[in-house]
Amino acid sequence: MPLNAAYAGRQYAPDAPYVVGREKIREFADAVGSTHPAHHDVAHARGLGYPDVVAPPTFAVVIAQRTEAQLITDPDAGIDFSRVVHADERFTHHRPLVAGDRITTVLHVDRVIERSGLAMVTTRCELYALPAELPDDVAPVDVTSLTDHVATVTSTLAIRGADA
Repeated sequence: MPLNAAYAGRQYAPDAPYVVGREKIREFADAVGSTHPAHHDVAHARGLGYPDVVAPPTFAVVIAQRTEAQLITDPDAGIDFSRVVHADERFTHHRPLVAGDRITTVLHVDRVIERSGLAMVTTRCELYALPAELPDDVAPVDVTSLTDHVATVTSTLAIRGADA
């Protein structure tokens, strides 16, 4: 099935919250070679004014890719993941992610273009921190009431056609 171009403009419901873990931050920092002490040491991060260890800026991709799975696994979208190549990733941060953040994300499909057997899909993930009074396992139905907009992750996926 070819990519469903009608998905341009689609928005998915907020996903279940992702709890940013201290060890996940440390593991990610190690994986990307980020040695800044604020990524590893709670006391150092607190000395800089943060409540806990701080995630490297690209850590937001971990949360975004989890959310983008809503599109990738949607059978009506027509995406064959075995034919996907990651073309671009951009981050806009409003504040750093820190251990203990509970992040819910809204996925937007901003653009779908098909040319010469190649489809390009641009998605935008809006990451919001949940207030303490919301439970960990419930995504808010209405994100317009959330005021802690942490980051925006914009991704472009290239999907090779059957002849590519």
